[in-house]
Amino acid sequence: MHATFVEQSDPLAAPLLAELAFEYSSRYGRTRDEMYQDLVTYPSEEFGAPDGALLILVEGENPVAGGAFRRYDEVTAELKRIWTSAEHRRRGLGRTVLRELEHEIARRGYSRIFLTTGPRQPEAVGLYLASDYTPLFDPTRRPEDIGVHAFEKSIALSASPRPREFLSA
Repeated sequence: MHATFVEQSDPLAAPLLAELAFEYSSRYGRTRDEMYQDLVTYPSEEFGAPDGALLILVEGENPVAGGAFRRYDEVTAELKRIWTSAEHRRRGLGRTVLRELEHEIARRGYSRIFLTTGPRQPEAVGLYLASDYTPLFDPTRRPEDIGVHAFEKSIALSASPRPREFLSA
């Protein structure tokens, strides 16, 4: 498995966008095509250097997980589009994506991460809580009563590359 940074239009990003469109439509009611159009017409420069990035984890030749970040403000990166292929869930790939993105975010000079997820994505909420993100909402309330679930995390600045111990030859 290896990690690679790509442009939004790269074929490796296509499964991420297609599955996210399906997931969002099945959970929030808009059509898959509407969701897909929102995703593919989002300004790709938001996820480009120097302020952002789109990461894909590739196993063999297949994209299996990914995620992106963009500039939120001078010190904050915003995570977007965290995804694991339906066939590859429950393998810790979401955590791997988060670690890789956090490292790149720190390398780019950000000291804080912000993100939001929806009330019908309990798996995402669980991932962020288990990855030491601080909820900016009352987690004892019902998800539907909260609406958008915002999180934050402070990170240490780093200029050195992190070993990629999860990658195998």
